[in-house]
Order: sequence, then C-alpha cells, then structure tokens
Amino acid sequence: MKILFLGDVVGGHGCRFVSSVIGKLKKQYSADITIINGENSADGNGITPHSANELLNYADVLTTGNHCFRRREVFPLLDSAPNIIRPANFPKDSPGKGWCIIDKGSSQLAVVNLQGTVYMDSADNPFTMIDDILDEIKEKYGTPNIFLDFHAEATSEKKAMGQYLAGKVTAVVGTHTHVQTADETILSDHTAYITDAGMCGAELSVLGVRSDIIIKRMRTHLPERFVESKEPPFANGVVIEYEEKTGRAVSIERFIVR
Repeated sequence: MKILFLGDVVGGHGCRFVSSVIGKLKKQYSADITIINGENSADGNGITPHSANELLNYADVLTTGNHCFRRREVFPLLDSAPNIIRPANFPKDSPGKGWCIIDKGSSQLAVVNLQGTVYMDSADNPFTMIDDILDEIKEKYGTPNIFLDFHAEATSEKKAMGQYLAGKVTAVVGTHTHVQTADETILSDHTAYITDAGMCGAELSVLGVRSDIIIKRMRTHLPERFVESKEPPFANGVVIEYEEKTGRAVSIERFIVR
C-alpha cells in the first residue's frame, strides 16, 4: 500500500495548485491513500468548510494543527466529518476528533493528528497521549497500520517523537514549519519518518505569505496583516509504501512539484 501525503496547503492559491497536480501525483506514485494537511487552506488563515470540502474532493483524510479553530464556521464540520481530524491532545471538549480509521477493504489505516508543545500553544503531552491512542486503536481495530501527522515547531520534539514511536507505527510525518527537510528515513526497519513534509503554496514567499509583508514586520516590529503570496506555487510532500499485514514501512520518498 502507498500513502501520498501533502504538507500544509496555504490559502486558495495552494488549494488550486494541489487540485491541478493531485491527479498526476496519484498516478505517478500509484497512491492508495491520500492525506493532506489543510489547517491553512482558507484564505487568510485556518480552514473553512469551503476549503475543507475542496481538498476532500481528492483526499481520504484531512489533518490540521494549531490553526484549525481560527475560523468558527468550520466547527460543525469538524464534529460531523468522519475524515477531518484535529490534534488529539487538544482539550476533550474541543470540536472534532484526533484520529480516524480509513477502511480499504483488505486493510485499515489509522490516521492520527498530534500537536507539539515546544514553542507552541499549551496542549496535553503528545507522548503520553499517543500511548493512550495506540492502546485504543489496538483494542478497537487491531490494525498495525498507523500514520501520525505530528504538527510541531521544534525539530528536537519531532525527532524525539519519531524515535519514541520507532517500531510502533507505520509513519511519523512532521508538519507546521512549511519547509521540507531532507532527513527522510526508516527507523528501526519499520517506521517511515521525516521532520517536515513542507508546504503547498507560493514558493517565493515566507511560509506562503507575501515576503515584503514579513520583511517589513521583522524590520520594524510593527503588526502587519498577512496576505497570501500569489507567486508561482509548488507542492511538497512524501510517498510512503508499507506492508499492510504488518504495518512496516518499506520506503519513504519526498517530492517537490512545480
């Protein structure tokens, strides 16, 4: 089985570009399951029902992160959609859920979303939370196929999570920093890992935002309204192949499409 994962999609520009290349990517990599991080897919920030439904036209699961509650209009969708998830270590009474199951007939894949706590807003400990989630998945479904989108700022926290889960899950893929890292690997001959999958949006930008705005803010320390860059886009992500009977990842490949 092959998982196609796309990093943080930024705004309408990123959504439109993903829409234009996703068919080619699925065919090129013979993807069985497509997962996309959509927490920044709305124009301005966050995720809306419109941007979520656009991405769900070609994604099996949408993961999110620290911006998933920026737009209140998406709260009912987070509660009702079976395949949109938010970080599981958010408070229990927050809208939505932290993991879901994708049933492919011959096997199932559990997709989990967690947020880091280093340099991020307060959340429950992701390491103890994943232990509880793995126990619940084992008890309810028994599937060895488990994919984690770890939405975190610190590379050290992402590295620690990857090594903590080595041999326990199929993949640990980092998101949030929007810059693709070059450290893809298979840990303990079982778990695919990369610190950050990158982003989908304007390449000549600062994490998807117009560069001049961010430069001005950093030079003056004055507040600025973020505006999505409309420079030529690119898409970053990874493809992970795994054995569906054992959950063991056999390869991970990162890609950039322009």
